[in-house]
Amino acid sequence: MIEVNRFGEVTQIRMGRDADSKAMPGFRGEVLYWTAAYLVDGLLIDTGCPHTAEEFARFLEGQRLKFAVNTHYHEDHIGANYLLQKKFGLKIFASRESIPRINKVPKLRQYQELVWGYPVPTKVEPMPDTIETERFRFDVVPTPGHCVGHVALVEPTQGWCFSGDLYVSNEPKAIRPDEDIAEMARSMQRLVDLKTERLVLFTSLGNVVPDGREALKSCIAYLKDLSQKSKTLEKQGLSPAAIRDKLFGRETVLAKLTEGDVSTENMVRSALRANF
Repeated sequence: MIEVNRFGEVTQIRMGRDADSKAMPGFRGEVLYWTAAYLVDGLLIDTGCPHTAEEFARFLEGQRLKFAVNTHYHEDHIGANYLLQKKFGLKIFASRESIPRINKVPKLRQYQELVWGYPVPTKVEPMPDTIETERFRFDVVPTPGHCVGHVALVEPTQGWCFSGDLYVSNEPKAIRPDEDIAEMARSMQRLVDLKTERLVLFTSLGNVVPDGREALKSCIAYLKDLSQKSKTLEKQGLSPAAIRDKLFGRETVLAKLTEGDVSTENMVRSALRANF
């Protein structure tokens, strides 16, 4: 399923798999998890998940499409790469760290395959420092933390920031075990410090945040505070699970749905490792 929204010259395409009543009883007709791609002046930012690749490609027919970028290598951001290359001959760029993971897709967990699907491995090209369209110039900003090789695209004159999965909310509650909240905070600070008059976040969940700079500052403060509180409780002898219950009340339902891959306890463990 896709949903199209327009924000001035930026077209947002939200995508997600409709739940199958047999495979996922209780979720019939619901989109399991939205992910967003953006199209602006011929530049496509991310390509969604494999389950929506065909529908996405049909939408792009007749659209002005010059090239694409993948903000990172996760399956919900590279899912239509192969089809778009085959159908449109589309040139796709990714960071050097992402390229081998797009060329050869890592093994996915069952929930990832169910919700997003397995991408077809594709050959993509190294991301330049700057990407120019006919009317705009996008700076490529390294923003690791969510994963290695993650990048954001910033159009400094317009104040647009296509932030991928770096920013989810002011107070995220669950992450994967390989995510690094200190690295996230440093990446967010890198965006805050950009010399732009404004910073509008276009996120991969489909949220558009008009005052992105303040949202990022708020999230940075939250992550630092979480780390400090977690380390204080650890010194008192509490385990990561006990710290989780003390600070958050309980584990998120995502932990059960993802077999522990996305969890609040992972958030606490990253907070304990964090070096701000």
